[in-house]
Amino acid sequence: MAIIPPTAGNEMPFLDHLEELRWRLIWALGAFAVALVVAFSLLTKVDIIRFLEQPILPFLSGRKLVFTHPGDPFRIVLNASFVLAIVMAAPVILYQAWAFLAPALYPHEKRMVVPVLIGATALFCLGVALSFYIVLPFTLKFLLQFQASSLEPMITASEYFGFAISMSLAFGLVFELPILILALTALGIVTPAFLNKYRRHATVLCVIVAAFITPGADPTSLFALAVPLYLLFELSVVLSSLVYRRRVRRQAAAIALEEGRTA
Repeated sequence: MAIIPPTAGNEMPFLDHLEELRWRLIWALGAFAVALVVAFSLLTKVDIIRFLEQPILPFLSGRKLVFTHPGDPFRIVLNASFVLAIVMAAPVILYQAWAFLAPALYPHEKRMVVPVLIGATALFCLGVALSFYIVLPFTLKFLLQFQASSLEPMITASEYFGFAISMSLAFGLVFELPILILALTALGIVTPAFLNKYRRHATVLCVIVAAFITPGADPTSLFALAVPLYLLFELSVVLSSLVYRRRVRRQAAAIALEEGRTA
């Protein structure tokens, strides 16, 4: 069966597109709001602060984190709830984006939605776990032992949790790079040849991006993010090649079938 692209006759009026987009955004924001309430309710029932402070406890020498504002504990739990709500609402938000774009997709592209949703969620969680369990302890060790003989650390809870949560969130978002490149390849915006041509530039770009998004931009966290980011780029090149070859074969088959009909 030939691949039939979306036709102009099936297109919705522009105002109908805007109306649908408005409702998709409302559903996405509503899902996030519900997830935020659920996440906050869950985190207030557990000692989330004790869990999140585990990476820094070995460097406090038996002391506790301090806070200087009465609202700091509430703000910490709220920020953690915000990150958890993003993860919980991500399937609904991504589904709404897919449902809006689905009429313009080919049937084989629609079949990729579920694997892409699963892959995007798994990569985000992998990035957060890598940051929290591996990169964050090494970063804290480097920073707190630097000039430690001359300075006495007094870490506030708001500063530490802001540092830890922002780093983990940055890692989670950066790990979405393969999904982004796959989407751009499927849309025909980038090709494997383009990615291979600028591979050396990608190395420098990974370091620059890591320097911008890592809190403090210390060497440990910078390279701890830059290395996985480049490895993700290489994985993206491989996946892009697979998607591109399938796309080319499908287009060639469609052209051959069309030529056979007109012959």
